[in-house]
Amino acid sequence: MHETSHPRSIRSFVTRGGRITAAQQRALTELWPKYGVAYDTRPLDLAALFARDAPRTLEIGFGNGENLVALARAHPERDYLGIEVHRPGVGRLLLALEGERLTNVRVICHDAVEVLERQVAPGSFAEILILFPDPWPKKRHHKRRLLQAPFVALLTRALSSGGVLRLATDWQPYALEMLTVLSAAQELRNLAAGDGCIERPAERLPTRFELRGTRLGHRVWDLAFRRS
Repeated sequence: MHETSHPRSIRSFVTRGGRITAAQQRALTELWPKYGVAYDTRPLDLAALFARDAPRTLEIGFGNGENLVALARAHPERDYLGIEVHRPGVGRLLLALEGERLTNVRVICHDAVEVLERQVAPGSFAEILILFPDPWPKKRHHKRRLLQAPFVALLTRALSSGGVLRLATDWQPYALEMLTVLSAAQELRNLAAGDGCIERPAERLPTRFELRGTRLGHRVWDLAFRRS
């Protein structure tokens, strides 16, 4: 499997604290065998993983999993793979999946860069979601931003022909940088009129973070690019 070099200083997550509840820890122990996927350097067989061949969506950095659960509930005909490194969020998602008896979601608790490099076969997903990645607003930290050309190459490779990459941010400078980087990718085409941003997709569930920002008057920028 061809690997796209990505600077090792880049990670799909920010190390942060956060208490895990007893219920979340119990979910990680008891429900992980049902929904969890161990990181491996061999490409996943997604048809075998979900026991069917269906359109698939990947969400990178799903937080507490609210959006992922809402999508899986609304679209039982699709399969969803979520990647998140923060254990409390993973535990919360596992509890929600079990509570709603959703069978079309699987979870990987590992750095998305390494997962895309080694565990995801080319053309695996019809859709990839990256909602509110860390904007690293300070100039000296811009090199840590996730949406850089090498990572975009990994995302593009993971998309099937005609697949769509969807992103959202509430940080305008990062939105503009995303537009620049994504527009430079030869295999991606902006779906927005005028090569800008799109309206928020109706089915994208606003996160608690987003709702709080909206109350404070923060704008959100949504982007969508299709693999040609």
